[in-house]
Amino acid sequence: MLGARDHDIADALIPLMPRPATREELERVHPASYLDAMDRFCRAGGGRIDADTGVNAGSWGAAVLAAGAGMTAVEALDEGEADAAFCAVRPPGHHATAARAMGFCLLNNVAVTAAHLAARGERVVIIDYDAHHGNGTQDLFYSDAKVLYVSIHEYPLYPGTGALTETGRGRGEWHNLNLPVPEGTTGDVYLQAFDEVVEPVVSHFAPTWLLLSAGFDAHHRDPITGLGLSSGDFATLTSRLVTMVPPGRVVAFLEGGYDLQALADSTAAALGALAGVDVRPEASTNGGPGAPVVEAARRLWARVIDS
Repeated sequence: MLGARDHDIADALIPLMPRPATREELERVHPASYLDAMDRFCRAGGGRIDADTGVNAGSWGAAVLAAGAGMTAVEALDEGEADAAFCAVRPPGHHATAARAMGFCLLNNVAVTAAHLAARGERVVIIDYDAHHGNGTQDLFYSDAKVLYVSIHEYPLYPGTGALTETGRGRGEWHNLNLPVPEGTTGDVYLQAFDEVVEPVVSHFAPTWLLLSAGFDAHHRDPITGLGLSSGDFATLTSRLVTMVPPGRVVAFLEGGYDLQALADSTAAALGALAGVDVRPEASTNGGPGAPVVEAARRLWARVIDS
């Protein structure tokens, strides 16, 4: 796995082969017509879906395995095989909506697992620290009170969603927390957001499972984003997240990350945090902008935080 051998944590990992997601599991999130159309398109050789997203004959099989990796992880954790799981999968998933592939994503991997857990009565929090807003995940659970979605992301940036005021609809009102931070935001601001907003909101929701959309394109070396995090920040952030639910109830899914060394180092840092090993290839960062966004979110969510 990316970075694990370079940072001496490979021995702490138990490799698992994913099983394909079943049709029932996929249809909790994606309509049958979409699944059939994507399967046919890939079997026919594929092509371009949009400017960012293309597929070939092998893409659908890979996507169904990626979506099934979360269920494989849940099954292993249910059996007590580990305290947490990391799904190193491609294609990623958090941009995929119910019936649209976009942003390199065909199936929404984290959403398929969240829907699976919610169907058996779990309360699921999805935390997304990818630099891009997970528009697909937000859209899929925007009216759902059984899933809390939390995203801290660069704004403005693709896909253009994720405003602070997007807080959910109907039964899902106050179950969608966005922290759209500016270019250059550093790790100290993320920690401020966790302390003042994320952790109080998550605590109020009282989740039984935590799913992490672990994108590492918020790293300062990433070529297509502008945030200022380091791999050390991802170690700190991930170690904070795993304390929000009991051991054996955390599954992380690889999302974005487009500088290979930054991706390897940040993945190793997150893996270390999941395994209880401190891996910090770089120092944490501080001094960037973004505090006013945290303060605005604190005011907006005061009814939840202070309740």
